[in-house]
Amino acid sequence: MSEFIRIEDLKVHYPIRSGFFNRITDYVYAVDGVSLSFEEGKTYGLVGESGSGKSTIGKSIIGLEKITSGNIYYQGQEVSKEARNRRSEYRRNVQMIFQDSLSSFNPKKRIGDILAEPLRNFTNFTPDEEKKKINELLSIVGLSEEAVNKFPHEFSGGQRQRIGVARAVAINPKLIIADEPVSALDLSVQAQVLNFMKRIQAEYNTSFLFISHDLGVVRHMCDELAIMYRGRFTEYGTREDIYSNPQHIYTKRLLSAIPQVDPNNRDQNKLVRLKVEKDYQQNSAKYYSETGRVYDLVPISPTHKVAIKDQVLPELHKAVEGAE
Repeated sequence: MSEFIRIEDLKVHYPIRSGFFNRITDYVYAVDGVSLSFEEGKTYGLVGESGSGKSTIGKSIIGLEKITSGNIYYQGQEVSKEARNRRSEYRRNVQMIFQDSLSSFNPKKRIGDILAEPLRNFTNFTPDEEKKKINELLSIVGLSEEAVNKFPHEFSGGQRQRIGVARAVAINPKLIIADEPVSALDLSVQAQVLNFMKRIQAEYNTSFLFISHDLGVVRHMCDELAIMYRGRFTEYGTREDIYSNPQHIYTKRLLSAIPQVDPNNRDQNKLVRLKVEKDYQQNSAKYYSETGRVYDLVPISPTHKVAIKDQVLPELHKAVEGAE
């Protein structure tokens, strides 16, 4: 596997204006110094609460959000400006599935034209080839050929989400940013869409950035995960690192909040949650600065990084070695 996209120290800050002269008095730090790299054929997870900056990262990578500072490299070339050029080679190979499927479609266009748009932008298909490809995409996501003549509002939320998946994979991109791609779907359709994404990955060696609140889906789909809080990564590692050996208090709180369908161990699970909450109240200074900012990531193993105070690092290394 080889790295083909690298994000370095990405920052997206929104100004807050106030006063009679509408001057900038502060900033919202939606994304505040995030670095990430993508290898071919791997699935990356981005997890965090609402407002943590997950979707902003995805939109910044694809060029829909203006970057305050930082760099995006594609195959070794700096492409931060090209990310906003809709017909660049970079944009061909980076596509997105949006969380709000309805607002991501032009309501005046029929589904056939919506699916044809990436094909017309980046391929030289004849009308017959284009029609065949569109019908193939609809079939893959479980919709009939009749859908091509309908408008977005004529479909349910789940059907629109499937159309969004079909549009994203139409030109076989190298990276698909999936922002809550199955949140609007029922369980049976979720499984169908996720299995389809797995099949696309196996067939075309596609990479995914999977943005989700559903920790169960993320665990099923992702090879590596980043946990995000207040615009910064609190922890980064493999699926095994995050789920079996979480080290940041925010990660522990997030995992302890997963509902457990286990009535026999209800009291034990409650004690675990209370213990994590007590640890957070007593030791939050290890994980956050006085202003509440998440510390920089530091490596604790070849695959595992945690945002923690430097003085606590030796103690953390001992704990990890003891667990091993």
